[in-house]
Amino acid sequence: MSGRLDVPRETAERLSVFVALLLRWNRRINLIGACSDAEIWRRHVEDSLQLGPLMGSARSAIDLGSGAGFPGLVLAIATGVPFSLVEADRRKAAFLTEAARRTAAPVSVHANRIEGVQLAPAEVITARALAPLPRLLALAAPLLAADGACLFPKGRTGETELTGAATEWHMKVERFPSRTAATATIFRITEIARAGAAVKRHPPPG
Repeated sequence: MSGRLDVPRETAERLSVFVALLLRWNRRINLIGACSDAEIWRRHVEDSLQLGPLMGSARSAIDLGSGAGFPGLVLAIATGVPFSLVEADRRKAAFLTEAARRTAAPVSVHANRIEGVQLAPAEVITARALAPLPRLLALAAPLLAADGACLFPKGRTGETELTGAATEWHMKVERFPSRTAATATIFRITEIARAGAAVKRHPPPG
């Protein structure tokens, strides 16, 4: 299955190591529910990889609620961009730590709640199937560097969530159709600020 991906051979091999490890761990802890090898590649790996081109020239990224490593760990393997993976569930964080070791992914794992994590602001923030958009923006805004972008894949409720978020937030939104789900859209959100209030912006890292 990994041979179908538009990635270098070495990247595909590292992703294969990751998927094999995920399948083994998934028998013991609920990382993604019952899922076959083929389903993992189609529904999770490929879905995560399509965010890569939207990261631009980012040098740092944070993945919120990383769970089984989608999309943050997959993107770190594929792009080489260092990711901070934030996951409060310690069993899932243990899996992420082992997966990072086995794949040599450039990630740091933070077994903490998003609200309590202490991280330098990043140029890209990702989250997948974590929370409705208004909540995601509240979690992401304090961790986003100036000129940074949030990449949030959303399903059929995405536009409704966006309408709700617009009552609380000013932002610039770009929409990219998902290549793996007909009803899904990837929102690339920049220039985020709370409505009616100035938000402290962080300079880019480095």
